[in-house]
Parts: sequence; structure tokens; C-alpha cells
Amino acid sequence: MAIQIMSEPPPEPSEIAARIRAAIEEGMPTEAVTVTAISPGHFEIDVVSAEFEGLPRVKQQQRVYATIQPLMAGDSAPVHAVDRMTTRTS
Repeated sequence: MAIQIMSEPPPEPSEIAARIRAAIEEGMPTEAVTVTAISPGHFEIDVVSAEFEGLPRVKQQQRVYATIQPLMAGDSAPVHAVDRMTTRTS
């Protein structure tokens, strides 16, 4: 395992939560998005979107994950896990 030296401190969880919310809002039509930081790198997400109508839960969640994928990619990704995701149409 390699040691990684960081030149600046990692972003605050609330800052990352805001980035997640913005990525979801930019990536798909939404009526409401709530992102809660649980601990560093761990988040809970709630998304309301008419786009989910008629889709199975897995497809709904895949659409949300697609919007935040860049925040979850790589060894130093700011998002390590989504501990809970709720998707609904209203």
C-alpha cells in the first residue's frame, strides 16, 4: 500500500455534500435534492424527480450514481460511500 502525501487538507464534508447536490441537480431534472454528510466520505442522499416515474428502484439509483460518479472515482475520491439513497417521484 502506498502512502499518499496531501499538500492541503481534504474538503469539509459539508462542502462535498454541496458538490454532490450540485452534480445531481446539473445531471438530471429534480424537484428536490437533499444530501447529508454522515461522516468524512459517507453521505445520505434523497432525490425527488419526475424522471423516476415507471422506473424500478435500481434504475432510479443508477441515474443518481451516474451524476456523482466523478466524485467517487479514483483513490482520493471525496465520496467513499452513499450509506443510504432514497429516490421518489413526489
